[in-house]
Amino acid sequence: MSTTEQKKVYLNVENEIGTIYINRPEKRNALTYGMWEDLAQLVDECNQRRDIKVIVFRSTTEKAFSAGADIGEFKTIRYTAEGAEKYNEATMILEHKIAASEKPSIAMISGFCVGGGCEIAVACDFRFSDHTGRFGITPAKLGLIYNTPGTKNLVELVGPSHAKDILFTGRIIEAEEALAMGLVNRIIQSSRLEAETYSFARLICQNAQMAVRGSKTIINAVLQGEIADSRETAELVLNSFISEDYREGVNAFLEKRKPNFQFS
Repeated sequence: MSTTEQKKVYLNVENEIGTIYINRPEKRNALTYGMWEDLAQLVDECNQRRDIKVIVFRSTTEKAFSAGADIGEFKTIRYTAEGAEKYNEATMILEHKIAASEKPSIAMISGFCVGGGCEIAVACDFRFSDHTGRFGITPAKLGLIYNTPGTKNLVELVGPSHAKDILFTGRIIEAEEALAMGLVNRIIQSSRLEAETYSFARLICQNAQMAVRGSKTIINAVLQGEIADSRETAELVLNSFISEDYREGVNAFLEKRKPNFQFS
C-alpha cells in the first residue's frame, strides 16, 4: 500500500485542479478530529499554490462522500463541554476556509453525505451528485445544536424552510429531493460523475482567474448584506479593467482565438 493510500485525507494536483480525497472507506469516511484538522491544512495548501485554480472534494469510495463524524469520538474528545468546543472549532475552521477561499470548490458526491460530510459539501461552491447521493444533517438525533456558521451556509443554500426541515427532522434525503431543495446543483449518472465534474472544473480554469475570484468575493459580500460596492469590491472591478488579462480577453475575442490568461 502506498503512503498516499494510507492517509485518511490527501491532495492530488493535476491540470490546475487540486483534488482533496477523503480516504477512510472502511468507516464510510467517518471524520475524526485529526481529519478535520488535516483537511483544513490541505485547503490552506490549495489556496497557497499557484498551480491550483479549482478545488474538488471527493471520496476514494463510491459508498460514501462521508457518513459524518466518527461516533467513537463522542465518548472521548466530544464527551465534555471543553472537548466538544475544541472539536466544533475545528469543523468551523474548515467550513470557513472552504467558503472564504478565493478559489472555487466542488463537492463530488456518491453515497452517504451526512453530518460533517454534508457540512463540508454545503461549504463548497458547488455540489455534484450521482443518483446514489444520500444527504442529511443529524445533530437533532444526538441531542446537539448545529453551529451558526454551518446553519448560515445551509440557510443561504436552501432557504429557511428547507433548512428547518433538514435540521428539525435529521432525516436522510434522496438525491432527487436534494436537487429540488437546491442542496445539490446537479445529479449526474454515476458513470459520468467524475468526467462531468472535472469538465466543469476545467471550464472555470480556462477563464480569467481575476474575474472568477473577484466574482466569488463579491457574491460573498452580497451574502453578507452588501448592496453596493465597498472600497474593496470597487477596487476589484476597476483593477479588472486595467489588467493584462482584460486586454488579452478582448484581443482573443476580436481575433477569434482562445485567450491565454496569465493571472493565477
